[in-house]
Amino acid sequence: MDTLLQQLTRGNALFLIIILGIGGSFQSGYHIGGLSSPSPYIKRFINSSWYDRYEEPPPPQTVTMIWSLIVSMYAVGGLFGAVSVRFMADMMGRKKAMMCNSVIAVVAAGVMLTSKSANSYEMIIVARILYGYSAGLGTSIHALYLGEISPRNIRGTVTQSVATFGSLGKLFGQFFGLSEILGREELWNIVLCVPAFFSVVQLIVLPFLPEAPRYIFIEKGDEKACKKALQSLWGQGDYKQEMDEMLAEQVAIEAAPLRSPLQVLRDRTVRWQLLTMAVIYTCNQMSGMSAITTFSFDIFLKAGIPRDKIRYVSLGLGVCEIITYISCGLLIEHTGRKPLTWGGYCIMSASLVFTTVTLTLKDSSYWVPYITIGLIIVFVICFCIGPGGTTSTLTNEIFTQSDRTAAYVLTGFQRWFFFIILSLMLHTVFDLSQNALESYCFVVFACICLLGSLYTFFLLPETKGKTLLEIAEEFKAITVCGKSFIEKKRMETKL
Repeated sequence: MDTLLQQLTRGNALFLIIILGIGGSFQSGYHIGGLSSPSPYIKRFINSSWYDRYEEPPPPQTVTMIWSLIVSMYAVGGLFGAVSVRFMADMMGRKKAMMCNSVIAVVAAGVMLTSKSANSYEMIIVARILYGYSAGLGTSIHALYLGEISPRNIRGTVTQSVATFGSLGKLFGQFFGLSEILGREELWNIVLCVPAFFSVVQLIVLPFLPEAPRYIFIEKGDEKACKKALQSLWGQGDYKQEMDEMLAEQVAIEAAPLRSPLQVLRDRTVRWQLLTMAVIYTCNQMSGMSAITTFSFDIFLKAGIPRDKIRYVSLGLGVCEIITYISCGLLIEHTGRKPLTWGGYCIMSASLVFTTVTLTLKDSSYWVPYITIGLIIVFVICFCIGPGGTTSTLTNEIFTQSDRTAAYVLTGFQRWFFFIILSLMLHTVFDLSQNALESYCFVVFACICLLGSLYTFFLLPETKGKTLLEIAEEFKAITVCGKSFIEKKRMETKL
């Protein structure tokens, strides 16, 4: 712990991690968690705005459609933001791309802030699209930037902070949405503009901090600027080991230059990396975490928790999430990525099975609902300290420089595409599954978590303490039925 703090505070690294966090995944987390509180006021605003224009109340289905657009357009914007990562990051560099992203977030806040005085619900939709674009672009560049400033021995801790700031953003969204703070009808547009303050801070401070050293050396070929950036971040030193590692990767890139997402998809040598991240992202999104976050009120109410106490239980769950993500950052370099990932999925699966049992027996005794809360807290802890905390680190580590930005486009596309589907269907599907299966709907999520545990246990290589080229070789060595993707490619070439 002391060694880690000393390493982070020897230069500007910790400061840069915080600045990137408040303008990166924090923004995405806030807009996911911050919309639920002002939602009734926004729906009333849609009604009043429509009435002022047409002098008649809108049909209920029209209000529902406009509200659905406000919710779902955020995810559509996020999808476009994720797809533009490679273009922005390679054309402008990591630092300028992050600053450009903050400008977009500030513009979005300006549109949202003035929508109320302009009496325009269309402006809310536009602001949500811009917010989504900023979140999709910013979260990916945030993770990319952190991966390219990190020394190998603390790479996991540094990149894991992406998840921590995302969770912090969700908690801030819930906190500012409280009626005691800003969650009142006259302030709903201000609640949705709070993250812009952090974007402005990033815009002011980031120009004085260094560009990502790996980007400077490998893609720009500037050895002196790279060494200067490393010294600014991590203190004085020669950084020969880090520079040699970058040089080896630069030589590999000269043989295989930066590639597009389609080129990466066609390349058999990275099929296991792409398949691994696809499985992990799918299992994360379909594990039940989204359902528990979205329907925590309904789940706790069904479990028998008094209605007036549910709000405090939900806030406590958010605090627990942040503490666990921080714990994951401290554990990840000691325990490794693989045990945290497969072990997290395994315990998540077991906790969901036991949650099904306690929900079925909730009327048998007064203390059973509190067991349900405990099991859900265990589930959240295992997600945050396991797959939720390790995903951003794995995405950074298993792709080399020539493929990394393209990989972020592909994984970002998958993440936001699933987010769109979940935004449009989660309420309907979860409600129907609850009605049809009652508490047994959690068994479906348990099976998905078990699948993630089995896959990562048998096929995910450990990446802790290894160079990116060594990790790439580990994936090439994976075999199924005695053959790897590389061997299949060689056989097809011979034929």
